[in-house]
Amino acid sequence: MKKLKFAVLLVFFFTSFYNYAQQPGPAKNKVKVTGKVFEKVSKQPLEYATISIMALNDTKVIAGGITNPKGEFEVAVAPGTYDIKIEFISFKPTEIKQKAITGDTNLGSVNLSEDAAQLNEVVVRAEKSTVEIKLDKKVYNVGQDMMVKGGTVSDVLDNVPSVSVDTEGNVSLRGSDNIRILIDGRPSNAINVAEALRQLPADAIDKVEVITNPSARYDAEGGSGLINIILKKGKNQGFNGTFIASTGLPETYGLSANLNYKTEKLNYFTTAGYNYRTNEGGGKTNSQYFNDDGTAKNFLDEDRDTKRIRNGFNARGGVEWSITPTTFWTNAINYQNNTGEDKDLINYSNYDAAHAFTGATYRLNKGDTGSENFEYTSNLIKNFNDKGHKLTADLSISRNTDDSNSLITGSNASDFNNTLNDQVQKQVLLQADYVLPLGKGSQFEAGYKGSFGDLNNEYYVLDSNGAKIDNISNTLEYKENINAIYTQYGFKINKFSYLFGLRWEDTNIQVNLLDTQNFNTKKYNNLFPSAFISYEISDQSNFTASYSKRLSRPRGRFMNPAVNYSSNINIFQGNPDLDPSLTDKYDIGYIKRWDKVTFNTSAYYEDTKDVFSFVRSPTGDEVNGIPVILSRPINLGKEQKFGFEFTLNYTPFKWWRLNSNFNLYNVKTTGENSYTDANGDLVVQNLDNKANTWFARISSKVTLPYKIDWQLTGMYNGEQKTAQGKNLGQFGMNTSLSKDVLKDKGTIAFNISDVFNSRIMKSYTYLENQTSYSEMQFRKRQFNLSFTYRFNKPKSDREKGAPKNEGGNDGGGEFPG
Repeated sequence: MKKLKFAVLLVFFFTSFYNYAQQPGPAKNKVKVTGKVFEKVSKQPLEYATISIMALNDTKVIAGGITNPKGEFEVAVAPGTYDIKIEFISFKPTEIKQKAITGDTNLGSVNLSEDAAQLNEVVVRAEKSTVEIKLDKKVYNVGQDMMVKGGTVSDVLDNVPSVSVDTEGNVSLRGSDNIRILIDGRPSNAINVAEALRQLPADAIDKVEVITNPSARYDAEGGSGLINIILKKGKNQGFNGTFIASTGLPETYGLSANLNYKTEKLNYFTTAGYNYRTNEGGGKTNSQYFNDDGTAKNFLDEDRDTKRIRNGFNARGGVEWSITPTTFWTNAINYQNNTGEDKDLINYSNYDAAHAFTGATYRLNKGDTGSENFEYTSNLIKNFNDKGHKLTADLSISRNTDDSNSLITGSNASDFNNTLNDQVQKQVLLQADYVLPLGKGSQFEAGYKGSFGDLNNEYYVLDSNGAKIDNISNTLEYKENINAIYTQYGFKINKFSYLFGLRWEDTNIQVNLLDTQNFNTKKYNNLFPSAFISYEISDQSNFTASYSKRLSRPRGRFMNPAVNYSSNINIFQGNPDLDPSLTDKYDIGYIKRWDKVTFNTSAYYEDTKDVFSFVRSPTGDEVNGIPVILSRPINLGKEQKFGFEFTLNYTPFKWWRLNSNFNLYNVKTTGENSYTDANGDLVVQNLDNKANTWFARISSKVTLPYKIDWQLTGMYNGEQKTAQGKNLGQFGMNTSLSKDVLKDKGTIAFNISDVFNSRIMKSYTYLENQTSYSEMQFRKRQFNLSFTYRFNKPKSDREKGAPKNEGGNDGGGEFPG
């Protein structure tokens, strides 16, 4: 054990200092072997084909590599005569015997033919890389390193470096929730994105793209970056698929299927699933109130118990049609239907200035929820040649509804209320992208995107007599029309790669409160430049630097004036008069690979104007002598964020893999908030704040005897000071075991989420005449057991690179770093 600890410490020490002490170049006396690998029938490039250069009449591999998304490969080897083997899963390998390599050699185009006989008996020489570093993004392949069998998309994201998911399902990137979620390159149209992600099964995901500094081809929205979730489309000939059944505690169960049928011209794909989830949670808020002279006035303790039940069905089906060898048309329909029940019980305990008990009350909120999401997507690709010259066109039409109603009762008859919240959202997206390669290593891109949305939100609170309470009821009408055009040019000179782009977006937004006849129109247009530079130090190391301008539009609960009425003394209300915030983002990164270690680090800086911030202030109202506190978002002023992040992947043995991610950042905000108190006096709150915080995650995957996989993941969010208090540190741990059965056609997995039941958000709030300590846990510890069955689809199948547009570039081209 001591030797093991020493080895791990040695790796960390070596990784930290060796990267900067060494600047390794190409090995001496080596030449380059290059070429391209294509599928023989469709002439499409094969990504992840394996190239092995071996000694004559020997199976020992001297050098090797894999192909990029264009099917290209480049392998460095000493001059000599070798046997060369090019292979790809479920394809017949090609061998070049006794090839004399005296200088840089181009093998030209290698065409591989499909071999159906290999489908049931595949030997994988090298696992698909966990991370691919490209000039403007990082791609994480959802493989066997992420043990989320029987889980959801949220579970997958919570395993991706730089990304975290809290117990309520909210996704953040580098500690910020100011991000944009894309699915197949298109914005998620669900009203409740967190809930939508928890409805999609993990098995439906092919890979996740993390784009901390997006280029001009992407939407400018998402101040801290984008996360693009790419769904699977099976590529194997014939009929194949996966079934997953799961159950758990608290009461949870689900069934999902991922099916695919492919012919020479048509590829049918579908995913369907049903799940029932029970989330139990709770929390408390203990507050102390003071007189104007600073002496204690009274105390109030709130204890909360929550239970949420969700029934969800989701289905996705589509067909990919190879109209001609160069033209492909994909149509798909996505459907989600969810119903649920919510129970929120708050018990209030009142104490006097000496903390003597004076009485107790309660407040019970019981409600029903329902949502239905429908989306039609169409994607047309025209490839003009096999060098990347193409035109793509996309269409998306969606309609989403989200309804909820609740009955609020309390100790007194006056505590009786009904709330109704009905939302309907319609959206149309149009997009066209053109990619034109201009010689070796360079290409030009241009495109247009139009996004046209309409949201209607009716929110009513009724008193005990059934009468509407006007001051907290309203109808929100939100219309958003965005038109954008972009262009960018990328090129490569020696070891330097460059990508420069410019995007222009014109925004027209209407925020109308119909009941109060309050109409707001916001029109603005902006230019969003981006620049990326990459330097290839060697085959194993790379340096990047990037800049982009980003924008964040207020949406959802930020804009919605509907009051969260579950607590009548701590309430939340959106602000329909919020303005967008603009961010300048700078990022430098470095990656270094050894045989068993991959180290990736970056330093980043974000400068944001009109940043969104939540502030708390008294409304002037009281309930049983307790002041009512309102929390709402405002445009605070300015925020500057500087951070450092690194990811370390270490495989000391074939049976043991370690992955770690660490993020340390400093946030400085400047601004103030003004409000008028109950006495009519103007109160100015100084919200200037400086804070340091950090996040760490480490995951260990071990293959135990009898081929049982065991994964243990621990994560910690550091303490962070806020303008009106501080958030305390939070620790969590997950673990899972899995075993392949039925000749690797089946997998049994057992997961425990939040092993120590410790993922609790804890915070202190300091206001004028009040201090509070709060705890909130939206989801307690959970146990999950799942069974996965695959047919006509090997566990390690990489799925051949047939013609497709996975949405990874928002319809644009690919420019690797």
